[in-house]
Amino acid sequence: MARWAGTGGDYGGRVIHVHRGDERYPGGDVAAGIETRHAFSFGPHYDPDNLRFGALIACNEERLAPGAGFDEHPHRDTEIVTWVVEGELTHRDSTTGHETVVRPGDVQRLSAAGGVRHEERNDGAAPLRFVQMWLAPTGFGGEPEYEVVRGIADGTPYAVPGAAALLHLRRLADGARSALPDAPRVYVHVVRGAVRLAGERLAAGDAARITDAADLELAAEGDAECLMWEMPGEPSYG
Repeated sequence: MARWAGTGGDYGGRVIHVHRGDERYPGGDVAAGIETRHAFSFGPHYDPDNLRFGALIACNEERLAPGAGFDEHPHRDTEIVTWVVEGELTHRDSTTGHETVVRPGDVQRLSAAGGVRHEERNDGAAPLRFVQMWLAPTGFGGEPEYEVVRGIADGTPYAVPGAAALLHLRRLADGARSALPDAPRVYVHVVRGAVRLAGERLAAGDAARITDAADLELAAEGDAECLMWEMPGEPSYG
């Protein structure tokens, strides 16, 4: 993990932490066709110094072989946002009654609220790869909600009001630049390709956690795709 500080900001100077893809905690069940890489403390990989960043409490890279998947399981008081990189993800839940196929370019959100049970599977013939991000809510309980935004446009912010957060998608051609949101906390996850941020190269699977983000930009090295979370300065709870 790399860390360095810049100038300015209300909290005594900007700080950027870079977490490399090969530092992620391994998970899943390879024999069952499930391969997971966790960015934050998760399950048996307990790390008290890596529990969350702002509202974000999980950023999992998932790979499912054809026919593999996560059987029905419960969630509560969590905002779950999914971005499919390749393949097709079949989502089913017994609480809101949805059965949906999510494809690359779609954003899926499941607000677990007071409780929801769902399953996620690769019912297709090709490998499935997706990024799933969990956010802590600003309140507890209520009714679950589900939605899919099909083919979200590059640069269109996607609001997750239950976590007071915005998700930004950036698809960059070689040499292109894109500004980061000016926000108390910004989380950048490189989905594919490579970018430069404040002089540091981030490759696919790498992430940057930025406190006091201002006047920063990404510069693509080759074609690249990034997910960026814009979040307020204080965690939702905890």
